[in-house]
This record gives sequence, structure tokens and C-alpha cells, in this order.
Amino acid sequence: MNDFDASGWPFMKMHGLGNDFVVVDARARALTVTPALARAIGDRHRGIGFDQLAVITSGTGDAHLTFWNSDGTTAGACGNATRCIARYLMDQNGQDTLHLTTERGDLAARDAGNGLTSVNMGAPQLDWQDIPLAEAMDTLELPIEGGPVATGMGNPHCTFFVDDADAIPLDTFGPRYEHHPLFPQRTNVQVASVIGPDHIRMRVWERGVGHTLASGSSSCAVAVAAARRGLTGRKVRIDLDGGTLDIDWREDGVWMTGATMHVASGTLTAAFLDAVA
Repeated sequence: MNDFDASGWPFMKMHGLGNDFVVVDARARALTVTPALARAIGDRHRGIGFDQLAVITSGTGDAHLTFWNSDGTTAGACGNATRCIARYLMDQNGQDTLHLTTERGDLAARDAGNGLTSVNMGAPQLDWQDIPLAEAMDTLELPIEGGPVATGMGNPHCTFFVDDADAIPLDTFGPRYEHHPLFPQRTNVQVASVIGPDHIRMRVWERGVGHTLASGSSSCAVAVAAARRGLTGRKVRIDLDGGTLDIDWREDGVWMTGATMHVASGTLTAAFLDAVA
């Protein structure tokens, strides 16, 4: 139950490589997020603006994380937000490892040194029904022009390997495939160019958000897709519009390492929250 008293509601603004988040710590004071509230906070003109809203609550581990897209839909996973929150919690508690829970499952996080944070995003989902796709098919080459790869990382991904990722008009290309009938829950769309056996250039269109500067789960999906295709090894550097992530597909899951930033802390006013409620 929400308690919008005169003090409003504290929030943090964070980003991982320009993939930006509003983070609410609701461990001590319950906050019920509705699609309308998520859309209102996500409005970059009348709210705060974000790619994803992340809510921290108590869980069986150090904390439980829930994610919302800016269109008011939920997201099962958000790698960069998970890294940002892991850094916040480790700094707050003086820990260098964490156990987080999400809809995706249990995720381990650790301090990677030099200001970097690593999160294990779990094993990729490679079978059609787990991603999910609308019908049985080979996920390594979908029956779509361009033969993309489908991968699940707690949310669905569709990866196109192209000669020049920067030449693709992502604002028209992305939504065309986000809503493809093969993806009943919609999909994140990536265009990726292999630069070398351990180096990929990638751009991303996120379902429910649009063109974002980075995406952690998308980077994991692209690394898995490239390794499955034999285009790279299982450890790669991925250059996104907003910066670089290091991805390592190990036996225990897909580890993602990169920088995070806590930009500011503020308060959502009671007037704003009451206007949405």
C-alpha cells in the first residue's frame, strides 16, 4: 500500500553506459507501482524519464529487484540496472559480493575492481519455448529475412548480424521486429557487427522503450548468439552507443562487467504521486 505523505518518495537516477534508470528503494516503505505510475515517472517531459524503473524490495537474498519499461510494461531482466543497484548496495553495505533475486532468477554480483561491477545474468535460454517463440523452430537461424538468432536472457532477444551496425536505420528497423508475430511477448532487437574474434559492435532497440544507448541483457544475448554461430569466442568486448561492456559466457552463466553511475538523488513529490494515483 502506498503512503504518499508530504515528504514524497525518494528516488535515485542512475545509468550504465547511458542506459538510464530511476531506482526506488522500497525495502523500508512499500511502494505499489502501477503501469500508469511507471509511465508518469518515465515521461521525460512531465516526469523524470528513464529506460527502466527499478524497485528494490526485501527478498530471500540481499535484495529483490523488479523492473518496469517506460511504456508501463514490466521487464523480466535488466542487466545494466542490476549492475547499478549492485554497486549501490555494495557501497551501502561494505560488501564485495551480493545475491540478488529477480523474475529472471537468482543473480550473483561482485565488485570487479577499478570501479567496475559484474553481474551473472544466468544461463541463456536457447530452446524456442523458453525464449519464448510462437512455434517450434531452430533458434540459431529464424525464418526471418536476415536469419537472426533468438536468445532468452529472462527476456526475448532477436540478433541480426550485419556488415555495418551503424548503417542500420534502427528507429524503423527496431519496431518492425519488436512486434514480429514469432515473438508473442515482443522482443529486444539488436544489430551487431563482428569486428574480431573477441570484439563486437552492437546497437539495440529495446521492447517497450525504443532505441537505447546500451542494454546489458541484449549484450549478453549478442555474445551468446555470436559464440553459438562460431563468429567469436565466449568472452567478448561489446561496443555500444553508450560505451563498452565485457561479456563472458561461462559454465555458471553469462557474466557482464562494466561501469555504472549514480547521477543524483531526489524526491518524487506527493503532489506528483497523488496526481497519478
